[in-house]
Amino acid sequence: MDVWNHTSLPDFILLGLFSYSPYDFFLFSLVLLASAAALAGNVFFLLLIQADRRLHTPMYFFLSQLSIMDLTLNGTVVPKMAANFLSGSKFISQGGCAAQVFLVVMVGGAECFLLPVMAYDRYVAVCHPLRYPMLMNWKACCLMTLVSWMAGVANSVIDVGVVFSFPYCGSLQVDHFFCEVPALLRLSCADTSLFQDFIYACCVVMLLLPLGVIVASYARVLTAVISMPSTEGRQKALTTCSSHLAVVGLYYGGAIFSYIQRASARTPVGDRATSIFYTILTPMLNPLIYSLRNREVMRALKKVLGRWRV
Repeated sequence: MDVWNHTSLPDFILLGLFSYSPYDFFLFSLVLLASAAALAGNVFFLLLIQADRRLHTPMYFFLSQLSIMDLTLNGTVVPKMAANFLSGSKFISQGGCAAQVFLVVMVGGAECFLLPVMAYDRYVAVCHPLRYPMLMNWKACCLMTLVSWMAGVANSVIDVGVVFSFPYCGSLQVDHFFCEVPALLRLSCADTSLFQDFIYACCVVMLLLPLGVIVASYARVLTAVISMPSTEGRQKALTTCSSHLAVVGLYYGGAIFSYIQRASARTPVGDRATSIFYTILTPMLNPLIYSLRNREVMRALKKVLGRWRV
């Protein structure tokens, strides 16, 4: 059996999602349509935040970071998948594969920490409105965002360094539509069980601890909202918080289903299904959730369309 180390590793082969039947061409068209909608929605959301000064607040700053993460994730996975499908080539270089692992893990880790930061922002806004300008000043917001990104970078550096240090034997066919860590580890001829246990422990910590912060924050928010005397204020707080909770449910639901299970319980089919969810569907739905359920965003949208005389 031929064995290559990480310095001479040839190209990987991505088996992809689709074959070339008419049914698969239709599914491929749907994936491209969803990806285009994710791209347009997140770019437009970023431009809208930039164009309206009333959206220059910490909450929309965090939402803009979420849109950047969604764009990065979608742009890392979909173009290569589409290029391979349309060209008939399934190869991806070792460098391209490492770049996909780095970016996907980085964004996933950063989003794990950004969502509890957003929950804390809503907790301060609802429960401590008078102290909000002091607690959520721009320096604090930028620092919390930077820490989220750096945590994602640190996680991805470790994953890339370890995954590409393993030897790979025989077939290098990755049973996935992009380079994902579990799919690559299945190809290694070394014992990766220790590293897989490490990944499992990290996923438990990075998913359940932030989720605990989110649940605790919104429990306090819900208590404060119920006691609000103003019906309008209560409705505004509930609408904003429910949008965030919908995004949290989408992200953590898919992530927990995908990563908080032992390697022996994972299957290539299940990995591909959950990957479609968080790389294509979630980036498409996030801007819709935050725009359609947010009066401030709709007001800004009408203002911008009014400038264009639409």
